[in-house]
Amino acid sequence: MNGKTIFTLDEVKYLDLLKELKIVPKVIDTEAENERYLAIVESLMYKGKNRTVEETTLLRLLVALIEEFEEKYYSFKEWQQTTPHEFLQHLMDSKGIQQVDLVGVLSPSSGLISSIVNGKRQISKEQAKKLGEYFKVSPGLFI
Repeated sequence: MNGKTIFTLDEVKYLDLLKELKIVPKVIDTEAENERYLAIVESLMYKGKNRTVEETTLLRLLVALIEEFEEKYYSFKEWQQTTPHEFLQHLMDSKGIQQVDLVGVLSPSSGLISSIVNGKRQISKEQAKKLGEYFKVSPGLFI
């Protein structure tokens, strides 16, 4: 043994936890599922040392599923070959955002927004900064 205390998972308690959280852990396929798992992970992390063995087990599983999803869908290497407007279009699609939703965020002009989204105009540094703040990503992805 390596000196660590080994705790045994109580399968009944684990299943009760899954029922309580109304979750059947599976491979994440959508942004909505990812967001839901992230919320559960956050609540479990908040418990800190007060987490049960079952909660810790679920936490570890959800973190692994989230990492797999984010590596696949948000891999920076993948986006290095993507143009800024393609990246913007992807973010908009994945979050259900339409061009009209960017009016006031990016520009008051819907025509300008359309030109940017469709790749007819480059994204300025100031616009990249605004998009980065809006989507909570690095502004560099839009330049």
